[in-house]
Amino acid sequence: MTLRKHNCYVITGGPGVGKTTLLNELAKHSYYTVPENARAIIKEEMDSGGDGLPWKNKERYTYLMLEAAVLSYHRVSVNDDKIYFFDRGILDAICYADMIGLNISAEMDQLAKTLLYNIKVFMLPPWQEIYHTDKERKQTWDEALYTFKKMKATYLNYGYEVVELPKDTVKNRVTFVLEKMNATSNY
Repeated sequence: MTLRKHNCYVITGGPGVGKTTLLNELAKHSYYTVPENARAIIKEEMDSGGDGLPWKNKERYTYLMLEAAVLSYHRVSVNDDKIYFFDRGILDAICYADMIGLNISAEMDQLAKTLLYNIKVFMLPPWQEIYHTDKERKQTWDEALYTFKKMKATYLNYGYEVVELPKDTVKNRVTFVLEKMNATSNY
């Protein structure tokens, strides 16, 4: 059964483009946000000595991300009248699986095709001036560019409407998202 949650918007893009900053600002405007799972998984795996890390066991890391994304999706009721912004979605894990050469199983594909967010997905483009690495984000700039391209193609291939955000202040990005969101009719 296909379930589209019109009240759930995905904010995505490559690493280090300001997704978390944007989500934090949207939360200040009384919107509900669902944090990114990847950093929490990396921290948990590092703290526990696990190998489900993108630089150790990419396959395990992918499955952990997918499982966490599905759980996050199910925590929000389709009947909820609140607006939620997700820091990445189920398709981000599918895209990552594809990027590392992991076979997209029929089950993974089915999850992506049946657990649907609002058709409008907000994507932040690569922005070298704000990009930096840290102990949990180790991708090079070229990897960040590649991730953005693959992420955009993945969402488009699954029928989402990708709305690219301008490289602008967080305040202007929030205004842009809210204007585009309010222009959305429920598909």
